Amino acid sequence: MADAPLTRETPDAVQADTAVVRALRRIRTPQRLRNRELAMLLFALVISIAALVLVQWGALGVIAPGFLIAFGGLFTTVIAVHIALRVWARDADPFVVPIATLLTGLGIVMIYRIDLAIGDEGWDAASTRQLAWAAIAILGCLAVVILLRNYRILFRFTYIFGLLGVVLLILPIVPGLGTDANADVWVSLGFFSFQPGELAKIALAIFFAGYLVRTRESLSSVGTRVLGITWPRARELGPILVIWVISMGIIVLQRDLGTGLLLFGMFVAMLYVATGKTSWVVIGLLLAAGGAYLASRVLPYVGGRFTNWLDAFNPDLIDANGGSYQLVQGIFGLAHGGLLGTGLGRGRPYITPLSQSDYILPSLGEELGLAGVFAILCLYLVFAARGIRIGVAGQDDFGKLLATGLAFTLALQVFIMVGGVTRVIPLTGLTTPFLAAGGSSLVANWLIVALLLRISDAVRSRPRAVIG
Repeated sequence: MADAPLTRETPDAVQADTAVVRALRRIRTPQRLRNRELAMLLFALVISIAALVLVQWGALGVIAPGFLIAFGGLFTTVIAVHIALRVWARDADPFVVPIATLLTGLGIVMIYRIDLAIGDEGWDAASTRQLAWAAIAILGCLAVVILLRNYRILFRFTYIFGLLGVVLLILPIVPGLGTDANADVWVSLGFFSFQPGELAKIALAIFFAGYLVRTRESLSSVGTRVLGITWPRARELGPILVIWVISMGIIVLQRDLGTGLLLFGMFVAMLYVATGKTSWVVIGLLLAAGGAYLASRVLPYVGGRFTNWLDAFNPDLIDANGGSYQLVQGIFGLAHGGLLGTGLGRGRPYITPLSQSDYILPSLGEELGLAGVFAILCLYLVFAARGIRIGVAGQDDFGKLLATGLAFTLALQVFIMVGGVTRVIPLTGLTTPFLAAGGSSLVANWLIVALLLRISDAVRSRPRAVIG
């Protein structure tokens, strides 16, 4: 019998067959990262609902099903994000979403606990509005995950994002838009108000990443070496001086010390990652210290915060208008909580002014104790570490800088806020990410989650080039 004729497949057929086999293999391969993420999401769900039940039992003595059902329904949006990651970003980091979910849930629980104490119900309750904003923020994260298939597209619009960030920063001082408050950081559109600075930090992070990719060669050029550190030449100081001036402008014109420090710190950190030169960190610290000193001497509100920080327990200062009453009450609340806390629903965090927003961490510390505060700070630490790890593992400079900058910004914001309420540093008035009441901050932080997910998926899905 004659042998069967050999057939030669065309390259197109082989390529198509390989693509089909690869797709089938991806479908059949267990998604270990996503399964790990699902397990942690369920853990976050259990912890959050248990905390809410304990608040209701401690404060009311009964279980109120209405808010509990709405709170549980919020997690359907998180599950939708998880399903989207299984389909469109299966290699994304598995820790980011569960940590953000647990922090958001704990924040809503504590805000709800304070609403119970002061008697706010319905839409007048901050917890109801926070619940709605959380759903909007998580849906925004879902939209970014689905629509932004390739984060490198953002690099094309570097200067557009820079312009957008500047416009968002100056909106609060535009006549007719800004609201009258201690700091000009709010914009009112009639039917709702928001803080454009929260979105500005994301736009400026994208701008800084794109700008430093284009200019890092000149910024990292050889300079003068003194005391074991290579210092940049005078003509290379332009960018950091411009950002310093912008930050000082925010502090002076908007009376917003926190945002000014946050944006300047973000740029210095990204500049160090881009160039690897320690001298930029030293220069940044010197400029920040000099700016803080000048502001404390020239601006009364900054000087008042330094006075409250240094002499907080002075009785005359506690009773003074704009004095240290809020700071002292927060510290007393933390002291009342002790090591293990008073128990959810059993403390009195509502005594502290702005206990739902600026002082959400002392509120949690009173009822969860030092152990609970450490657990929350560990969650932030892991979140920032995962973000920096995503940046370090990045294969393109833009993604590396963007992920590192976003993670460092969130970590710096936590340090500034926690340091302020615990009297480690002067109080600045920033919001605690994911925890504090406020829709603008919540939306911005969940957008950061979406960007980190997209960057981490690209890092894992693209094979590394091996030389040698």
